[in-house]
This record gives sequence, structure tokens and C-alpha cells, in this order.
Amino acid sequence: MIEQRTPRIGVLGIMQELYDDDIPNITEHQEKYAQQVCDQLSDVADFKFPRAARNRDDIEEIMGDFNHQGLDGIMIMMLTYGPAMRTVRALQKNNLPLLLANIQPVPKVSTDWDMDDLTYNQGIHGAQDMANAMIRTIGDNFEVISANWKSDRFKQYVKDWARAARTSAELKKMKIAAIGKMHGMGDTLSDEAAFTRIIGPEVNREYIGQIYRNMRSLTEQQIDRQVAIEKERFEVDEDMPEKNLRYAVKMYLGFKKFLQDGSYAGFSAHFDTFKGDGRFEQINMLAASNLMADGYGYAAEGDTNTASMVAAGHALAEDAHFTEMYAMDFERNSVLMSHMGEGNWKVAREDEPVRLANRELGIGDLDNPPTTVFRAEPGPATIASLVHLTGEDFRLVVAQGNIMDSVKYPTIEMPYFHYQPDSGVQACMDHWLKSGGTHHQTLLLGDHRRQWKMLCRILNIEYVEV
Repeated sequence: MIEQRTPRIGVLGIMQELYDDDIPNITEHQEKYAQQVCDQLSDVADFKFPRAARNRDDIEEIMGDFNHQGLDGIMIMMLTYGPAMRTVRALQKNNLPLLLANIQPVPKVSTDWDMDDLTYNQGIHGAQDMANAMIRTIGDNFEVISANWKSDRFKQYVKDWARAARTSAELKKMKIAAIGKMHGMGDTLSDEAAFTRIIGPEVNREYIGQIYRNMRSLTEQQIDRQVAIEKERFEVDEDMPEKNLRYAVKMYLGFKKFLQDGSYAGFSAHFDTFKGDGRFEQINMLAASNLMADGYGYAAEGDTNTASMVAAGHALAEDAHFTEMYAMDFERNSVLMSHMGEGNWKVAREDEPVRLANRELGIGDLDNPPTTVFRAEPGPATIASLVHLTGEDFRLVVAQGNIMDSVKYPTIEMPYFHYQPDSGVQACMDHWLKSGGTHHQTLLLGDHRRQWKMLCRILNIEYVEV
């Protein structure tokens, strides 16, 4: 499960000793400014500012400490001009995402400024030297923001970057369980060693037997408690067999214990695995939906790439949803989005109850699996798809659009909604296909393109918006 923790960001405030003789207490003055910036952003991240970095030794020690502490990223501020060649060795040894904040204490140059004021606010040419050194040392996979540090624009940019940096850190710690794989499905395939090196998660091929044993170890009281929760939060079909609901609850609790015991951030289970095993009565529709709502990554049919991106979506913005494009609607200029029955019900419309359907499902060829049925909340939404090209080349294909306030379909007994791409359905689909976008996607409510793009830069993979 993805822990919704606050990003932890180190602040490297660079200046130099040259100014100490000319302006007494300049170090203390600029350190106070740096702390004010941290305080201004305290609701965005947990910032660590140890002291001003006034020479090469300071820079290397502070950046080394940030890496040793395992922080999520480093924000670099120019407290005055500081020669950037002093940072080269620290940059070479750094493993954390970087943001260069091109800011200064006072946003407006006034006629009463003296030489001290000019020195306090001269960070721009230090930022230019710094950015040049970064590009020549580590390339351009860092972020830059030039802004008034008290502005909402600055805060939102730092927030987005901090979330992306935290997501990168989470990806490197992730383990994803794979239980079965759909035969012949190509766009879910990946070189898992390359996937771990570039994207981060460790993918483990797991046995389904442990889930079965977890289910058998449950007490009737545990099952009763969870059944009561399901009946409280869902509108359960009146004709739902109690045994079906109880079995779905057992699967959910069995999967959850399996993920907890294995420290997994997510999983993908292929529906044929359950019948093939011979011991299961249903496939995992309710389990998958509840676990996404709990904060786990999920994708169907053994697609661990998308399961990882759903887990990443939980870290970027919370409440990530697994879906796919079912059918195009050229009249509505939209795509009908759905899947077999799994869906994060936390993205459901607030004005409608989530139904738990007694649903007949031929896929999997087992007993009826209780299935959440809902339409997603109308409004802006971002869809992302991870593509493994060749070798260590990965691409994230992203579309921005709107979930429509569309009609109800009484015969669709699974999560569904119409998604209208900003670029238009025809252009979006053309570019999606030309970019290799996969048939499984991660959806986040809102506009999260910048966060996904920042994450791609941190991971050093291609970002394509369609």
C-alpha cells in the first residue's frame, strides 16, 4: 500500500564567503530568508535546511547528508552568487531529484536599494551559472522554477515536483506481485530487469496458493465484520446471494494479507489463474476494487507495468484508478472507459451510490463475482500509459480530458464513464496508437500532466502528450 506521507526535501542554499567581510552577518541574514521560504512551503513538504553552503566542502557535505538520509529530493536556492564549479563533485555523487528555485528575497527592485540589497537579491546570475553546471554535469533532467517565492504559482510548482520526487522514491522501494499472465497480450510485456533498473519496482512471480491459505485461515467474525462494512458503503443488490458476498470478502481479506505480508505495493492477477488453480469459486473483482481504494496498485491480466503506474498514481495524487478504452463514441467525441469489473470506487460520482451488483460474468468461468458499478466523478482527468519500447527505453503516453456527465447504461455492470480528450477523440486516438499507448491505463481525477512529466524527467524516460 502506498503510504500518503509528506515529501521530505533537502534545501541547498548556496552563497560564498567572499561577501562576509563587506556585509557583516550576511550569512545569518540569508539563512533567515531560506528558512522563511521553507516555512512558506511547510504545507507542501517537510523541508530540511541545515545551514548556508558557503564553499565546496559545505556543498559536498550537505548534499551527501541529504542522500544519506534518503530524502526524496533537493531544492537548490541561490542565497547570493556562488561559483557553480564548486558543486560539480556533489552533483556527480547525487542520486536525488533536483529542483533549481530561481527566487530572491524581494520580488521588486526599488529606488532605495543599496549595495547590500543588490547582494541579497543577486541570485539570478548564480542560478544561471548553477544551471549551466548542472546541464554540463548531469544533463537536463532537473526542474527549474523562476517565481516570486510567496506566490501561489511557486508553491504549486514545488508541490508538484515534491510529489513527483516522492513518487520516484516510492517506485524504487516498490514490490509488485504478478499472479499469472494473459497469453498473447503483447503491450503488457516487459523486460522486468530493465523495468526495475529504469522505473524502479521489483516484480515477483507469485503463487496463488498463499491467498487460498489466507482465505481458509479467516474466522467467521472477521468475515462478518467486513461484510457489514461492504453493506454499509455499497448499495448491494437485493438478490445478491449471501454466500457470494462472503466469498468475495474472503478473497479481499486473503489478498490484503498476502500483500501486507509480502510488503507489496500492488499486484496483477490474471482471471484464468483462478479457474486454473481449481480451488477458487470466483475471480477477484471486489478484492481488486477494494484494494485500489485502500491505496494499492492494480492491473488485470498480469500487467505489472500498469499496476506499478496505478501505485505511482496513488503517490502522485491519491485515488488512482485502473481502466481501459472500451469503445469510441464519435458523436460525443469521447471514449467509453471501463474494464471487466475492477475499479477504484473512490473516484465514483459523489451524487450516486456505488452499487455492488450480483453480476453474471462468463470471463473466468466461475461463480458470479460481486462487482462494483459506478460512474466516475465528472470533471478534468488525466490518463497515463507506460510503454516499454526496447531495451531500457520507456515512454509515458499521457492524455488530458474530461469525464463527461453522460448517460447511464443499465446493462453495463462494471465501472464506466465517457472520457472526452481535450485534443479530440480522433486526434487523441491517432496519436495514442502512433505513440504505442497500451490498452490498460491509469486515471487520476484532475489535471496531473505536470506531475507525470516531472516524474518522467526524474526517471529519465520519454513523456508524450496526445
